[in-house]
Amino acid sequence: MSNNISANNLQISRVLYDFIDKEATPGSGITADQFWDSLAALIAEFGPKNKALLNKRDKLQAQIDDWHKAHDMAYYQANRDEYKQFLLDIGYLVPEGEDFQISTWNSDFEISIVAGPQLVVPVMNARYALNASNARWGSLFNALYGTDVIPFTGNEAKGYDEVRGQAVIDWADEFLDQAIPLESGRHSQVREYRLVNQDGHIVLQVELNDGNITQLTNQDKLVGWQGFSEAPEALLFVNHGLHIEVQIDSDSQIGKQHHADIKDIVMESAMTTIQDCEDSVAAVDGNDKVAVYRNWLGLMHGTLQETFDKGGKPLTRMLNQDRFYKGTSGETVSMQGRSLLLVRNVGHLMTTDAVLDQDGNEVPEGILDAMVTTLCSKHDLLRNSPYRNSRNGNIYIVKPKMHGPEEAAFSNDLFNAVEDALDIKRNTIKVGVMDEERRTSVNLKECIRAVRERVFFINTGFLDRTGDEIHTSMHAGPFLPKDAVRGQPWIGAYENSNVDIGIQCGFIGKAQIGKGMWAKPDMMADMMNQKVAHPNVGANCAWVPSPTAATLHAIHYHQINVTVTQRRLASRPPASVDDILTIPLMTDNNLSAEAIQNEVDNNAQGILGYVVRWIDNGVGCSKVPDINNVGLMEDRATCRISSQHIANWLCHGICSEEQVMESMKRMAKIVDEQNASDPAYQNMAPDFDGVAFQAACDLVFKGMEQPNGYTEPVLHARRKELKSKS
Repeated sequence: MSNNISANNLQISRVLYDFIDKEATPGSGITADQFWDSLAALIAEFGPKNKALLNKRDKLQAQIDDWHKAHDMAYYQANRDEYKQFLLDIGYLVPEGEDFQISTWNSDFEISIVAGPQLVVPVMNARYALNASNARWGSLFNALYGTDVIPFTGNEAKGYDEVRGQAVIDWADEFLDQAIPLESGRHSQVREYRLVNQDGHIVLQVELNDGNITQLTNQDKLVGWQGFSEAPEALLFVNHGLHIEVQIDSDSQIGKQHHADIKDIVMESAMTTIQDCEDSVAAVDGNDKVAVYRNWLGLMHGTLQETFDKGGKPLTRMLNQDRFYKGTSGETVSMQGRSLLLVRNVGHLMTTDAVLDQDGNEVPEGILDAMVTTLCSKHDLLRNSPYRNSRNGNIYIVKPKMHGPEEAAFSNDLFNAVEDALDIKRNTIKVGVMDEERRTSVNLKECIRAVRERVFFINTGFLDRTGDEIHTSMHAGPFLPKDAVRGQPWIGAYENSNVDIGIQCGFIGKAQIGKGMWAKPDMMADMMNQKVAHPNVGANCAWVPSPTAATLHAIHYHQINVTVTQRRLASRPPASVDDILTIPLMTDNNLSAEAIQNEVDNNAQGILGYVVRWIDNGVGCSKVPDINNVGLMEDRATCRISSQHIANWLCHGICSEEQVMESMKRMAKIVDEQNASDPAYQNMAPDFDGVAFQAACDLVFKGMEQPNGYTEPVLHARRKELKSKS
């Protein structure tokens, strides 16, 4: 409290007050006093509404718990229509209104037109935030050479291996055959790519090894070049709206080996990036929140830089410049050098002590996020940066963890008020609705209706969605093992319904329909085999864990025209809400004792591996080795499903508290061993009395008590506890 400043009937963390006064408001057209006056008014108006929405969540959950306690699993299975009517009666399900089309307008083409990969990155980490922002373009040759998309033999030479390099060239030739095919011959047979002038228009001429001359099947796919027309250094092509830069240099190491002197193929990769203030960060107080906000402001100002050591030398990362080419008709072609940046605010649940209201209560963190991230984004609108993020003048806020239409409408009203407070025209703030809570899934059309003038994005995500599924139906019965849950009818219906409703509500050509994360960043071959499903089911963006993954996943959008796919899917029968409401229960407990133990161990190890970094190091998202030492991208969503799954099995006697505690202690030792190379790591074993271990136990043994099964209350409290001791 001694570090707080009293202003405008608020108690404000000094670091946040200074940030707004000295960094965020100058040049924004808003004074610090105006900002705090507006925030105080928003808190007074929206704080009680926020609390009422959370109270309704609790009331609905209590009613659902009571229904399941009064009706056993067999009754539920035999009377699903009664269960559905019960959900309608209590207002969990709402009646579906008449059809409508969203009226979102003026979205940037990366949102409305072009399908492509989407990165999610913790904005709290400046280096990661910059890497993701710059992941608009990525080297295909590097992505293929450095990952298992092309299998490793184990016999690769140190340095550059020509055999592997040739395999990369061969793979890339096949890709070019798909994306920019030739009228005759194949790209593997090309001797030279050259440009010729035909009646004042530049076209590509291709000489094959046998001396024959051919050209592109569609000459319009060539849009520009760098260098001189008689000796181009780079050729820029487009396919399905995504660009490909073919770089030519016969003197380079790769160019000397390549049959047509190509040294690299640079792919337009991460079209959009979510800079995350939520699940992938660990921000629990004023200092943490300012670290998050400062990096977002730096991205909007174009000033964010990070210097780090690489190979014994300092390296400074900053935002990439735009890319320029000569057009085929003599014009200049400019390409955005950076991913279009979106910002994910926190949900409605958490409060923050970065600001206290006039009664000394923590304020809703989502209200603070809305005001500060929008204030920072206004600098992009005012062109206070050498770079442009949204060339159409928009602010894109992804809003997670909303439960149903009322909460979506609350966000819409809040954004209206923020726009008014910061002197921004209506619907400049575009909202992304994350369809990852059960009450949103079954009412998605009405959620979209509530934000129909500003919605730019809906998505699905298995992890949070399953975590909420378990908590909502905690007393219905024991859930299937996690891997088996994926194969149940509800998940397919949920995934399809999201696409069906998005198409029905007019998202084609206006907004994104997204799919979830590939969680295994080292297993790119598997990603290439499996993630092609996302554009195939009508998603025009999907999450990837790294810039390299974005470059590889971009290939899928060259293979599949998502707009054509969406128009085809528009005629299929819509997915059934009844299927979405089918709870994935274990109707016959035929699991062996070994299978039960393995499931508990797997969950416990994942929780501990994630939580120990969250609590001890303030790392909200990282690659954590699982029980089989496979690196998985973990954030609070993965932790939520694992902790809720154990809590459910404890609730129904599939495992015992003693068994789970024994597993937690045994897995803690394994996690300690997995982190043995980290000199800063503090072991959980053998005492098991550290804050991190206690936090992991809280998530499991108090899992039923957590609001909607969220992990934030426990993690924030325990992280604060640890910070108070240091």
